[in-house]
Amino acid sequence: MATIPGRFGAVLTAMVTPFDANGALDLDTAAQLARWLVDHGNDGLVVTGTTGEGPVLTDEEEISLWKAVREAVSVPIVAGAGTNDTRHSVQQVKAAEAAGVDGILAVTPYYNRPSQAGIEGHFRAIAAATSLPVMLYDIPIRTGRKIAHDTLIRLITEVPNIVAVKDAALDVSASARLVADAPDDFDLYSGNDDQTLPLLSIGAVGVVGVATHWAGTQMGEMIAAFSKGDVDEARRLNARMLESYDFESGDLTPNPVPAKAMMRVLGIPVGECRLPNAPAPAGLEDRARDVLARLG
Repeated sequence: MATIPGRFGAVLTAMVTPFDANGALDLDTAAQLARWLVDHGNDGLVVTGTTGEGPVLTDEEEISLWKAVREAVSVPIVAGAGTNDTRHSVQQVKAAEAAGVDGILAVTPYYNRPSQAGIEGHFRAIAAATSLPVMLYDIPIRTGRKIAHDTLIRLITEVPNIVAVKDAALDVSASARLVADAPDDFDLYSGNDDQTLPLLSIGAVGVVGVATHWAGTQMGEMIAAFSKGDVDEARRLNARMLESYDFESGDLTPNPVPAKAMMRVLGIPVGECRLPNAPAPAGLEDRARDVLARLG
């Protein structure tokens, strides 16, 4: 297992995508946000993932966004280029590599509910389309399918550029088995902020987070404390972020609605989400201010 930090760093934020008042892509603010995140504790960025509203961006918007963020910062950029359509994913993966990103985030095909053979074939096709390192994204609560342990092990051991998993499967014991059976150079990243400390305990190298939009420094301090063996300090820092974890998503305000509200409070005009995510309800920005005040 790789030592902390992983090949993309320890703290990566799944960056929100800024839109202007008319709902158009705002590349200037995207560059501003990327620089702000790097200045506030982030080792790398994931662009056009779920939090980045990738499913509601056009192919051209995604490419423009990858290029803008690449020009704005020098940290690793991982492009969320996977969809539930293998051919479309291959096309976008090639475009992401041409845009200068450093890695690919490939989510399990959603809605289609493919078999394990279909999931494996999908990921192999994506990896074959690029020379970049690929991070698989296992999030069954959104996709309807868990990537089976044996499927993951075959992909990690047989496909040289499949090097990491963003683990949002909410099964720490299964994650521990994966780390135990994977090669030493494999990187497991927490895909849920509130699971990061438990996953560090079984060998994770970091997090692809949402609360890291505003708590990236604290998250980095927690990971560093754990890596030095100071578990008490890691627990203290994790407790400090619990309210941020609760704030980042909920039934009435699903991710990324709260993260965008928080960035607006912090003075970065990222706009509202595109439908089907509804605009932020009244009071959400006030709640964001309270969360920030208690985070310190």
